[in-house]
Amino acid sequence: MSIIFKKLHAIWHHECYHGWGKTNRFFEGWYYKFVSEDQGHAIAIIPGIAMDENGNKQAFIQVLDGKNDKAWYHRFHEAEFSPATKKHSLYIDNNFFSLDKITLNLPSLKGELYFNQPSIWPSSFFSPGIMGPFSFIPFLECYHSILSMDHDLTGELVINNQSISFTGGKGYMEKDWGHSFPEAYIWMQSNHFSQPGISVKASIAIIPWLSSSFIGHIAGILFQGKLYQFTTYNGTRVKKCSVSNSKVEIVMENRKNRLSLWVKRNKVTELAAPISGFMDARIEESMKAEIRVELFDKKTKTITLSDTGFSAGIEVAGKYKMLLKP
Repeated sequence: MSIIFKKLHAIWHHECYHGWGKTNRFFEGWYYKFVSEDQGHAIAIIPGIAMDENGNKQAFIQVLDGKNDKAWYHRFHEAEFSPATKKHSLYIDNNFFSLDKITLNLPSLKGELYFNQPSIWPSSFFSPGIMGPFSFIPFLECYHSILSMDHDLTGELVINNQSISFTGGKGYMEKDWGHSFPEAYIWMQSNHFSQPGISVKASIAIIPWLSSSFIGHIAGILFQGKLYQFTTYNGTRVKKCSVSNSKVEIVMENRKNRLSLWVKRNKVTELAAPISGFMDARIEESMKAEIRVELFDKKTKTITLSDTGFSAGIEVAGKYKMLLKP
C-alpha cells in the first residue's frame, strides 16, 4: 500500500496511524482512560511516536495513575513502534493497542483489558470525526479525534504487583496528532454519572490559522443513546469561559441547545506533551475532578440533562487566559 493511500485512508479512519512518510516534527498519541467499577482506580495509558525537528525519533508509552497522582514515561526505540495500515492495531515492543483490546507488558504495569460496546463519534465523507471539515486542512498544528465516548471494560491490570480488576468499569478513548499541542487549551471528560451511558467531553483551544489564530471548541454530550454536538463548525458559540484555581466554568450554545459545565478541579499530575514533534513540553492533568453538566433545550425551554460526573479528567494548559470570556 502506497504512502499516499495510507494517508488518504487515515483521513476517514482517524483511529489509524497518520504519520506515514513523516520523518521529523511530528507526534501521534492515543489516549486510553480506564476507571474501575468502584472508581477506586483510574488509569490513563498514552502510547505514541514523537519526531523532533532534526529527525530524532522515539516511541513512548506514558502512564498516569490518576488516583495516586503518579506518572511514568517509558521510552522505546522507533523500530519498536509498529502500526497497521488499514486499522488501529499498534505494537510498541511487547505492548499492544487496538479499538477493542490493550495488552501491557511494562516494568510496573502488566495485564490485558477488553472494550465492549463502544460509543463512536459519528463520521461522514465530508465530516470525518469530531473535527468535521477541519480534518481536511493540511497545515494545522494539532488534530483531534474521539474514538469512543464510552465503553465497558473487562480484564485486570497488575500495577506494582497489585492485581486490580477493571471488569464492570468504564473506558474512554481519543487521540491527537500533528506537531504541537495548542498554545492554550482547556480539556475535560467524564463518563461516570448517576446512570450508565452518559458521557461528556469538551475542549476549547487556540487554533493557529495562516498568519493569525482563532478560538476553536468541540464538545459532545452522550445521553440516552443520543450525541449532542457543540462544535465550531455547527454554529456553536462559547458564551462563557472562566478559570480559577478551584473551578472552571464553560457555557456553549447553538441553535438548539445550551450546554453549561461547572468543573471542580483537584490535584494534578505532570505529563509530557508534544512541542515541535518531541515530548519536551509539560502539561498537568487531574483525574479526580467533578463535572456538573446542564443541557438545556432552547425550543421546549426544558432541561434535558442535569447531572454530575466523577473521576473526571481535566487539563488547563498554556496561556489559558487567552481563552477566557466573562
